[in-house]
Amino acid sequence: MNVSVVIPLLNEEESLSELTSWIERVMLANHFSYEIIFVDDGSKDNSWQVIRGLQKNNPSVKGIRFRRNYGKAAALNVGFLAALGEVVFTMDADLQDSPDELPEMYRMITEQGYDLVSGWKKKRHDPISKTVPTKFYNWSARRMSGIKLHDFNCGLKAYRNSVVKSIEVYGEMHRYIPFLAKWAGFTKIGEKVVHHQKRKFGKTKYGLDRFYKGYLDLVTITFTSRFGKRPMHFFGLWGSLIFLAGLVIAGYLAYEKFFNLAFKMTERPLFFFGLLAMVIGTQLFVAGFLGELVSRSSSDRNNYLIDEKLGVE
Repeated sequence: MNVSVVIPLLNEEESLSELTSWIERVMLANHFSYEIIFVDDGSKDNSWQVIRGLQKNNPSVKGIRFRRNYGKAAALNVGFLAALGEVVFTMDADLQDSPDELPEMYRMITEQGYDLVSGWKKKRHDPISKTVPTKFYNWSARRMSGIKLHDFNCGLKAYRNSVVKSIEVYGEMHRYIPFLAKWAGFTKIGEKVVHHQKRKFGKTKYGLDRFYKGYLDLVTITFTSRFGKRPMHFFGLWGSLIFLAGLVIAGYLAYEKFFNLAFKMTERPLFFFGLLAMVIGTQLFVAGFLGELVSRSSSDRNNYLIDEKLGVE
């Protein structure tokens, strides 16, 4: 199979038929074998009923339905696990991403050797409340990841199949999939300017909380990418340095006590700073040691309750 299109959605019943027809036209015009995998993230409207109807008319349409809302990252993760295509695309269900971009992105993967191609919505049709914070986060992500992308959060992306099978997307990490891919060893990452359309139906599902969550996730993924497999290198180093500082203070105070006999050790504030440093240093060292013993990934992190599947093993 040439192409898998993974589409997470939440309450997008109005746009699904038009989006499916648009993707079908593009796939047929380019002679691609394909599948469209809709992942219904706990919709409360008739989205699943629409997907059922689309699947009856076109066996290339497949569906996965969550029993409740888990978030976009969870939807992408199960979609990636189900995808069979040589190139896997992700796109939003709100018709703001154009399927006409897919053939060129497909060629960038298959002919130019990219592992991942991210869309760049150079001209956005979003309110300033989204565009300004997005620019800040993209700048921060570029600095912290070393990946030169203008638009990390663009929903339209293309991946080599081996990329999506090698990464785990959880929490709110869908914003930083290029970071996860680079961490997994897929370093040829490019971007393509894509057409961004105004929302035709409904309203955005993202609130202001997406901005602080995005920042915290960026800090998390930066830390785990550097120290997730070797926590002792971080906690052990700082714990040792802080403990050593406390030990030096204690040694100095002991010297003053026994050789100058000028004061009692416990009467000086420096004594308590030294004691505190030794306690904190010990705690950090123990935290690093325990981190080495405990796996970073829990066994049930991606154990999502799927209510029903259509055409997906």
